[in-house]
Amino acid sequence: MLVLTIDTALEACAAAVLDTETQEFLARESLLMKRGHAEALMPLIAEVMKKAGIGYAALDRIAATVGPGSFTGLRVGISAARGLGLAAGRPVVGVTTLAAFAAPVIDSQHESPVLAAIDARHDHVYAQAFSAEGETLIKPAIMPVADAVRAARFGPPHIVGNAASLLAERWPEQFEPPAAVHQQAAPDIAWVAWLGANADPAEAPPRPYYLRAPDAKTKAELAQRQ
Repeated sequence: MLVLTIDTALEACAAAVLDTETQEFLARESLLMKRGHAEALMPLIAEVMKKAGIGYAALDRIAATVGPGSFTGLRVGISAARGLGLAAGRPVVGVTTLAAFAAPVIDSQHESPVLAAIDARHDHVYAQAFSAEGETLIKPAIMPVADAVRAARFGPPHIVGNAASLLAERWPEQFEPPAAVHQQAAPDIAWVAWLGANADPAEAPPRPYYLRAPDAKTKAELAQRQ
């Protein structure tokens, strides 16, 4: 299976082409950036496809990160994936950023639980806790930092994500310290690709996974509230 993968959810603009049969990447690129995803994404995808040496018709599916993350970034990546999928006649699947952050730690067979956390600002995080086997211990949700650190009750976790350091700094003194802290601006595009390759299209739609309503409102939404 050839999978084109796109990530613009957080502080990176990334794309990759994975060949699951050879278990190799034909091409992958990642640019760290806080803004400018809309301008950078399509040229980046074109470069990755050129390096991969294939056309869009050769793809078997397209995967994109669906959040939680930047509202603007998510729309950019998901819209591009949907558009390319429609043009090429290929299925499009969504991968959550929390799962992508956690995947490499779960796959490494550590015995510790995994706590994935993304900064939602205003002393809140998007968080999800997993067992060492990958089962969900705390469902993905937006919550105060004080609530997220209650994951300590499952044992000292491996904390991952762009809010990993924030949670580690606020870790309750009465619990054992985290097993490890991996601060990362964005998920590894390689793990997004593998999750996308293994996703069930029926259960992983390419829709924004916000976990909260966007701060910005459209004119129609504002009119409805008046």
